[in-house]
Amino acid sequence: MSTIDKAAGGVANFADDSVGASKVVNGFARKIFPDHWSFMLGEITLYSFVILLLTGTFLTFFYEPSAAETTYYGQYIPLYGQHVSEAYESSLRISFDVRGGLLMRQIHHWAALVFVAATIVHMARVFFTGAFRKPREVNWVIGSILAILAVFEGFTGYSLPDDLLSGTGIRIAQAIILAVPVVGSYISFFLFGGEFPGTDFIPRFFTIHILLLPAIILALIAVHLMLVVVHKHTQYPGPGRTEDNVVGFQLFPVYMAKAGGFFFIVFGVIAALGALVQINAIWAYGAYDPSPVTAGSQPDWYMGWLDGAVRLMPGWFEFTLWGFTFSMNIFIPTTVVILLTMGIMVLYPWIEQAATGDRREHHLLDRPRNQPTRTGLGVMALTFYVLLWISGGNDIIAHMLNLSINDITRSLRVLVFALPALAFVVTKRICLGLQRKDREKALHGRETGRIVRLPHGEFIEVHAPLTDLERWTLVQHDNLRPMEIEDRVDAGNPDTLFGKVQRRLSRFYFEDRVEPVTPAELAASHHDHHGELEQAHADELDRADHPAIGTSQTTHG
Repeated sequence: MSTIDKAAGGVANFADDSVGASKVVNGFARKIFPDHWSFMLGEITLYSFVILLLTGTFLTFFYEPSAAETTYYGQYIPLYGQHVSEAYESSLRISFDVRGGLLMRQIHHWAALVFVAATIVHMARVFFTGAFRKPREVNWVIGSILAILAVFEGFTGYSLPDDLLSGTGIRIAQAIILAVPVVGSYISFFLFGGEFPGTDFIPRFFTIHILLLPAIILALIAVHLMLVVVHKHTQYPGPGRTEDNVVGFQLFPVYMAKAGGFFFIVFGVIAALGALVQINAIWAYGAYDPSPVTAGSQPDWYMGWLDGAVRLMPGWFEFTLWGFTFSMNIFIPTTVVILLTMGIMVLYPWIEQAATGDRREHHLLDRPRNQPTRTGLGVMALTFYVLLWISGGNDIIAHMLNLSINDITRSLRVLVFALPALAFVVTKRICLGLQRKDREKALHGRETGRIVRLPHGEFIEVHAPLTDLERWTLVQHDNLRPMEIEDRVDAGNPDTLFGKVQRRLSRFYFEDRVEPVTPAELAASHHDHHGELEQAHADELDRADHPAIGTSQTTHG
């Protein structure tokens, strides 16, 4: 045995004797994780956060979190000799004077965008497949908090270079804070250390960005992963998969090898973006000056929807009462929209639980088509977000397409209410149509496009039988019906307000539905299908033996 092996064995024995590490490691290494590409979305979130920590640590060695004035004497000639803040000067120095500094800045920025995007897409996957149901409600709440923290973490980091674009964003954020009734001005003075812009906001944003928010995010990710292990991983329906087991690979060595390789793929893609695609060229914007107005400035995509909401809100919704100015035209589309969005996200598992009355544990995921109301609500929310995001660039759209910005704004004010409702109805109809198609396929098999004429003149299409796995996938979902309060022991009291709301909510979710195939229908269809195939096969044999008797027509679709 080599010296290294002896040293490693000694460390392992010490850890086992001290904290019982072998039991923990052995149990954790044998944890089973299912294999599906959509589960990688959460891993992209984790890996991009790791990349943010690594690149952010590098940047902190050279960044100066100070708004004090200095003179720039770096390599970028157009700004040589300009009076700028130390934060902006250090950002330029990182970009042009530090070896690899610009690459690190751009990798950091791209990783931040990927982190927020992966978080939101991962949340969407969890929502549409029902992975938030019992016992994972707490994990859903943690994910919702992580999503909003990721947005604020991105905004604080985006504001640190103190360039003209980020300064415009900070000014908008200060306006949002000021719009909070009664206490807004006090919060603004506390955050900025006096009148805007002040000199305190950069070191405070820096502390929030590198210490406070990352610590909270890291702690929540740790709790999130711990709950994944405790509750076991969800999985898609399939052979041998039940609510009581997990079919997949052990964490070690198979899953660890795959996850490690995927980490380097994510790192490589983000590094390639940082090396080849320029982003946040702060030298082109110049240092922040509160006096000019930056025309055409656009925030990062994850903040653009709030900017769009402000642009759509009529400006007349502002009044003075009891000596205070209430700027509802700013407060409602920002603070109220954020609070409502977060409230609905956090409470949704319990909202759906009230509609179904289902308090069972669920470890098998739903097909989105089998939950048409939930899927419709998700698409409605995404449509609402996209419309607000588009309205955040209404000035750019008007300029590029030579249209009236007023006409664009008025149209979006109508669409932001009408289009999400239309998206809900259309999505729900599509899901119900897909369910009917699945029902037809489960009963009669897959269409082949082959038309056969029987001896008595009838034309039939020969359907190919499904495999047991294909048929099981189409019929395995629960039969969800509107809750009948009198018949459900887990329903609320029908005489209370909650009971009445629960019954109406249940009707909203499940009144429009397609009944899944029953075992009796499946057995009858299976018998009829075999008779049909035998008749068609006998007819083909008869024509082969007597080619002059009868005719047949075959088409291929």
